[in-house]
Amino acid sequence: AMPASTGKSFSRPVFDQTITIHSNHAQRLLDRGFLLVARALYGIDVVLRILGDDEEMDQVEEIVGKLIGELATELRAEHARLAQLREANGIGATPRYTNPRRITVHISSPQLAQYTALIEELDRLMTVMDALWLTGVLTNKQRADGAYQWRTRVLRTGREIIEIERRARASAEKRGKGEELAGVEAPVLAEDVAEEGVEVAGGTGETASDASEVAEAGSPGHSARE
Repeated sequence: AMPASTGKSFSRPVFDQTITIHSNHAQRLLDRGFLLVARALYGIDVVLRILGDDEEMDQVEEIVGKLIGELATELRAEHARLAQLREANGIGATPRYTNPRRITVHISSPQLAQYTALIEELDRLMTVMDALWLTGVLTNKQRADGAYQWRTRVLRTGREIIEIERRARASAEKRGKGEELAGVEAPVLAEDVAEEGVEVAGGTGETASDASEVAEAGSPGHSARE
């Protein structure tokens, strides 16, 4: 007899997307928060399907899409502004980074594709910022503040996504769907193919610093670094 279909044996469509992240600031997001957010996005997808409430699914999808979309637009606008500054100063070169990192992400939902692109967008912004810093157009402080501000913005968006997933899960449990939710664990990253060869698939990526950095991004005193 065929085994009953469980969440674990469900055959999901997945794109395996390998991305290269060059700048330290964007890499720090891979270590702190990215895995949590990716899991939350996977959770939202699965939880909402278990609930089977189309209206709620559409609503959550719209909220998450808008959150990510708005930040992506702002990152691109800042990138364009700095690119103009770079051009005005006649800077053609792009810095080479000494330790780029490649990771493979299992894209299991459109929102995860969007969020992954957001990290890449931040990386591109940092690259222009670093070019301006290395050529003396930006001061150390301007670069540090700019990098911190944008990384925190991405972290905060991640924190909101994690919160949305928590609420969706709570709503599912209220409706007595708790058992179906048990063991919903996101297969998000294949592995980290950096030199260290750290495996971040499975349950390893979630550390205390992970959660605290994501949490801190939302706390007031942490964002005001003028």
